[in-house]
Amino acid sequence: MDAPTTASAGNGADGDSGAWSWFTPSPAKSPEKPTESAEAAESVEAAKSAESIEATETSESTVGQAAPPTAPRTAAQAAPEAAPRAGGRTATLPPRREVPAAAGPVPESALEASVRTQQPAAAEASADALLIRRTMAEIEPVADQVTSYFYALLFVRHPDLRQLFPVSMDEQRDRLFKALLTAAQRVDDDASLTEFLAHLGRGHRKYGTLPEHYPAVGECLLGALARYATLSWDGEAEAAWIRAYTKISQVMIDAAAEDEATAPAWWDAEVVAHELRTPDVAVVTVRPDQPYPFLAGQYTSVETPWWPRVWRHYSFACAPRSDGLLSFHVKAVPAGWVSSALVHRARPGDVIRLGPPGGSMTVDHTTDNGLLCLGGGTGIAPIKALVEDVAEHGRRRPVEVFYGARSDHDLYDIDTMLRLEHAHPWLSVRPVISSGPTGGVYRSISGRLPDAVREYGPWGEYDAYVSGPPGMIRSGVDALVGVGVPSDRIRHDAVEELVAAGE
Repeated sequence: MDAPTTASAGNGADGDSGAWSWFTPSPAKSPEKPTESAEAAESVEAAKSAESIEATETSESTVGQAAPPTAPRTAAQAAPEAAPRAGGRTATLPPRREVPAAAGPVPESALEASVRTQQPAAAEASADALLIRRTMAEIEPVADQVTSYFYALLFVRHPDLRQLFPVSMDEQRDRLFKALLTAAQRVDDDASLTEFLAHLGRGHRKYGTLPEHYPAVGECLLGALARYATLSWDGEAEAAWIRAYTKISQVMIDAAAEDEATAPAWWDAEVVAHELRTPDVAVVTVRPDQPYPFLAGQYTSVETPWWPRVWRHYSFACAPRSDGLLSFHVKAVPAGWVSSALVHRARPGDVIRLGPPGGSMTVDHTTDNGLLCLGGGTGIAPIKALVEDVAEHGRRRPVEVFYGARSDHDLYDIDTMLRLEHAHPWLSVRPVISSGPTGGVYRSISGRLPDAVREYGPWGEYDAYVSGPPGMIRSGVDALVGVGVPSDRIRHDAVEELVAAGE
């Protein structure tokens, strides 16, 4: 992902986007174990959606295979106007309407704006990009229906793929469409698209995704779009989506193949220490079964043995260590399957799985710029790792840390940060408490984190790092830009991933 935005989820409090993907598990509404009745209910819902799926298929799709690809089934084949149903009934789809000749490009939607990254705008969008964005704008109001139909198609046509997904998929919608929007908006930017998709392709290896799965996804994606984009879907739109998806899937396939030659699909890691700092925050330390390469400020995805195929992102709370141990700060949240398991259930001796490292919220050691770090809640974890990274490189550069929390009781790692401040004269740590008294913490500041940052400075010559809940990131970035920090020197958690996260 392009700087200044990093793909790092950055904190255990807000969990994991699951790396945005069509094969990404999603959190459930309840941490309770799904029952057989829940699975049956899901099957009933899928069957209802699948009633409108054609009973026969007339051609094979090769979307996502190596070039030269054969186009997937046409819209007429993927979603015919009248298709036979089981039992002799006929599914009649809404009549397709032509886009008015005078219609111009559809304005950027709110959903598109929510995932737009900080990149220079292209001088002029390509024809394919305009067609894709028009389709996305049309289906946005019925995103729930489109997604349900897509999965019904996928699981009915390709039931073997169901095993790649968790039992509950309530939040899959957000990840699917935000991934689609992100990829679609980068159709004209090969470098950015490749970076974004290569990360997804490498990350998908831990789900068991194989090259032959991509054509099935592309086929059903086109079928769902053809079914619901009745105004904008025509031969040109379909061809644009075929070209885009073929490109998207091939980049992911190639990245996965390249990664397979040098890294495992996942790492097994034994829990060696579990420290409960508050009733709902734990510091979990693990030992990977083989060397795990990462940089301070990055994150990984975590799967517990209690919830197979459910992964969440957590930033590393330490810089790389000589003993190879890794630490995470995890906050248990309502309906948080992984976070609750890690905080309340995990114990030394348990083995969890780690996906590959990701994120670009890392220190540029080629400069002597100061670091301005804003950490809220468990977002202090990657900030602590950055401080350790600067210390290990031995170069004296000012590091200013603003550590925000609602109350002094929520500053669960303040003692560690103050010890680091005592050991390094170039480090300054300022606790910021938004509510309640501040007398219990040394040199604490009362108020909101962005307001506290505005009172100090100047920060124009600093590289800024922001980690925490989505609202804090947004207000923190606004405050930093307002006090003169260039936007290209602000690195932060990907807000769109945190919003999509269930934890």
